[in-house]
Amino acid sequence: MPEFRTTVAEELVRYLEHLAGRVEKALRAVPREKVYVKPFPFGNSIGHLVLHLAGNLNHYIGAGIANTGYLRDRPKEFTDPNPPPPEQALQQFRDAVAMVAKTIRGLDEPGWQAPNEKKEHPITTHFGLVLVCVSHINNHIGQMAYLVKQLGCNTDEPPVW
Repeated sequence: MPEFRTTVAEELVRYLEHLAGRVEKALRAVPREKVYVKPFPFGNSIGHLVLHLAGNLNHYIGAGIANTGYLRDRPKEFTDPNPPPPEQALQQFRDAVAMVAKTIRGLDEPGWQAPNEKKEHPITTHFGLVLVCVSHINNHIGQMAYLVKQLGCNTDEPPVW
């Protein structure tokens, strides 16, 4: 079983890092001055989505599994009138991804099966929480791809799957 646990952990980290690269590519595809532009009266900007993803990872994996003590202000992830510069938002996201990768690699069998103490979702284990958080990034990559195009830019990224 330890070999399977290692395989699962490494594949999750590999997919997490793949998705993180796509987030970074979307952010870098637009000029700095457009990172926090919302092209529609509804929805989000690319920059706010990056802040949201960092907050999500820090909340669920950081505070929920790694016990980092992170305190989330979810509404601010989308509405901060003075968001950090794009480079700083990207670094927050990178730091969150690195923390998640380290956490994933450090989980043993009881750690993967430990109960999810965050009761905001019907997910019952740490494994489920990691799976949902990594999948969550993929959801927002779709939004980012659309926003990049609406802002008149392009990631020059061919379909990857």
